[in-house]
Amino acid sequence: MTQQPILITGGTGKVGTRIVSHLRRMDVAVRAGSRSGTPRFDWPDQHTWDAALHGSRTVFIVPHDGELLTRPFVQRAKDLGVERIVLLSGRGVDVPGYAGDNSAAGKTHIDGEDAVRSCGLAWTILRPGWFAQNFSEGFFRDAVLAGEVRLPAGDGAVSFVDAEDIAAVAVAALTEDGHEGQTYELSGPRALSIAEAVALISEATGRMVRYVPLTVEEFIVQLEDEGWPKIDAQAYADAIAPIRRGMDEHLSDGVQRALGRPPRDFAGFVTDAAAAGAWLD
Repeated sequence: MTQQPILITGGTGKVGTRIVSHLRRMDVAVRAGSRSGTPRFDWPDQHTWDAALHGSRTVFIVPHDGELLTRPFVQRAKDLGVERIVLLSGRGVDVPGYAGDNSAAGKTHIDGEDAVRSCGLAWTILRPGWFAQNFSEGFFRDAVLAGEVRLPAGDGAVSFVDAEDIAAVAVAALTEDGHEGQTYELSGPRALSIAEAVALISEATGRMVRYVPLTVEEFIVQLEDEGWPKIDAQAYADAIAPIRRGMDEHLSDGVQRALGRPPRDFAGFVTDAAAAGAWLD
């Protein structure tokens, strides 16, 4: 095993957990950066950065949404001898009108990408679209279990990308040569509407799940009734808006370029997630 651990910030998240598992199977030393990790890593507490970075030459960055912390973190990493950075960004960073003017995540990604590109280190940027795992581990799981996915997405389609593919591309960029200076746009191999996506889940699980399209106003009221602050409800609605406007349906070639194989289809994700009990009560 190498003696210089690769630091994975967000090491307990959807992508980070998978990267850590991949690297450990490869017998590569890895440090999962998190608030519960050893050493502890906490984005807002800059006093935790040095210990997490100590001895690392390669770092995977999952930005802290809503804060412009990527730039100072990259500079500190460089000061401490890091040589390679792989950044998890997001779809639409350079697409006018994709994110709302007040999108905290959008501002984080824009500034973070600039920081990485200008840092003077070897870098790779990953720009995934909506995760397939949002239905099994994230935003939409509770709605799937309740039988109704209620969103202001209209009839828009999404080229959902499997988090396993994102992790595989990240591992390649962290451990192989030839990915320096690359920006990989990551998507699945086809676009599905929300109705089509939940229909596949229904078929695989035997659980009746339907998509209920809402207006933006109805969606915000629904979230407020659930106890969401209005500003957070509006931010969630803004995040869904590109789907409604048809901005998430395009296919990207990043998985093929990075791994030499096509991305995983949403149906395959659903089959495996169902078999693993992702939608059991």
